[in-house]
Amino acid sequence: MSEPTLHAGPNPASLGSAQPAAPAEVDSTVEAGLELKVRSQWTYARMRFLRHRLAMAGLIVLILVFGAGIFANYIAPYSFEQIDLTNVLHAPTLTGHHVFGTDEIGRDELSRVIYGIRTSEEVGVFVALVSTFVGLVIGAIAGYFGGWLDNLLMRFTDLVLTLPALVVLLTVAALLGEGSQWRISLILAFFFWTTVARVVRGIFLSLREKEYVEAAKAAGGGDLRIMFRHILPNTLGPIVVSATLAVALAILTETALSFLGFGIKPPTPSLGVLIASAQNNPQDWWLTVFPGLLIVIIVLAINFIGDGLRDALDPQQRRVRA
Repeated sequence: MSEPTLHAGPNPASLGSAQPAAPAEVDSTVEAGLELKVRSQWTYARMRFLRHRLAMAGLIVLILVFGAGIFANYIAPYSFEQIDLTNVLHAPTLTGHHVFGTDEIGRDELSRVIYGIRTSEEVGVFVALVSTFVGLVIGAIAGYFGGWLDNLLMRFTDLVLTLPALVVLLTVAALLGEGSQWRISLILAFFFWTTVARVVRGIFLSLREKEYVEAAKAAGGGDLRIMFRHILPNTLGPIVVSATLAVALAILTETALSFLGFGIKPPTPSLGVLIASAQNNPQDWWLTVFPGLLIVIIVLAINFIGDGLRDALDPQQRRVRA
């Protein structure tokens, strides 16, 4: 009868020497570039936006133009009110002191355009922020709760939409007298929130039926937490695009009001005020061309940025169009 064979267990020394093999494999995997990188949806959106050439060009141009307006006190060669009676209606020149020429009382047109960018920029950004916030709150409440509250808020929104905006703006501006940029901004914000409210309401109506919203309710989440923690992040794409385009629309509307004489009043410079003042001297082309060209550049840059944001924030977008 054969003796039972005894099999020795694993050598502890060999176990100790075998364990460091796992980190070595991990290191080799990392060195080989095979590690997994977790990327969020915002990371993909940023990558898509950076690949959008027109949007990036518009962003660079807008930063330069708005930056000149923000730092107008340091960039403008003269004050927008400084008068030089020895250079009245001086044509633009690259070798002289007035690159964009002067107006009918000798004020430097380049300085007035730079300060006008600041005023128009403040109006556009203020109107976009206020109107977006009001539209977001009204649209979120109407879309989430529904029922009679939705009906009441949307009927009020429809009422504001039926008002002829230009007629109301002209009437209010005439009744309030001399217009300041903040008064005009508040009037514009009163009309601009309706589009954002309708967009947000439609998205909230769709998202409140999703499974993750039902799960949040079952977990005991409050209405405000569900609205602004779970639903709102999924609506930021259309909201950001609408807010971006509202800046351009506010600048164009302010320019139209100032051109008609019911907007911002001198001596406060804005691009619309400069174009309106240039009508007294139609033969001096530089008084109209330079502020008008700046308006075109700003609006085009904002539209390109809005187009890039729409493509970048769309989760179903797989190809950058520009």
